[in-house]
Amino acid sequence: MTSSSPPLANAAILGTAIIAQAGIILLFATVWASIFLSDLIFFSAHPLLNSAAVLAITESILILQPTHSATQKRQGTLAHFVTIDLGLGLLLAGLVIVEINKRGPGHEHFVSAHAILGLITYIVIAIQAFVGFTQYFVPQLYGSVDKAKAIYKWHRISGYVVLTLLLATVAAATQTDYNKYVLDIKLWAVLLAAVLILVGVVPRIKKQKLGLVKPALLVSGGFGQ
Repeated sequence: MTSSSPPLANAAILGTAIIAQAGIILLFATVWASIFLSDLIFFSAHPLLNSAAVLAITESILILQPTHSATQKRQGTLAHFVTIDLGLGLLLAGLVIVEINKRGPGHEHFVSAHAILGLITYIVIAIQAFVGFTQYFVPQLYGSVDKAKAIYKWHRISGYVVLTLLLATVAAATQTDYNKYVLDIKLWAVLLAAVLILVGVVPRIKKQKLGLVKPALLVSGGFGQ
């Protein structure tokens, strides 16, 4: 692409991205407002941190989706790396809060749909982040740069799976006792935000980068970029 490509800073608001932005802001604001309108306890930090992580991870996807030029792709990848790291750090901190809160007798682990989905999400995102980092920064682990690039589509696919799992985990959190008796975040509000996020993200997915369609042939007979 030429210099006519839109600035990377606009990537997160172009096209349907603005719908995703509305969704993630709604989700983030709903969680934070509910927490600060309730009595604050040690466990309050868990939803605060995890909702901030969902915000960071959503932004990391939006900023990278429409890159065009080589410079944009490099900048987008680095911005993606930074925001994903932020999201992972927040998720890890949220997990620590849970583990500290669960210490002692009478606190069962992984009995609710929210806890089970959360565990699955943590495992998937850890694998996804490791593969993404090594593919880009240490491609030698896969034998060569070309071999690392050949499996990059799976990193993209797993990224969208992670986003969906995160939203499902937040939705499941509305059915926990803490939410029912303290926060009272409505399931419909979370589902509305999740739908907006996915409606904003999914149309921006480039199917050819997932190997679902072949790149279109140019009129001259060569392959498109």
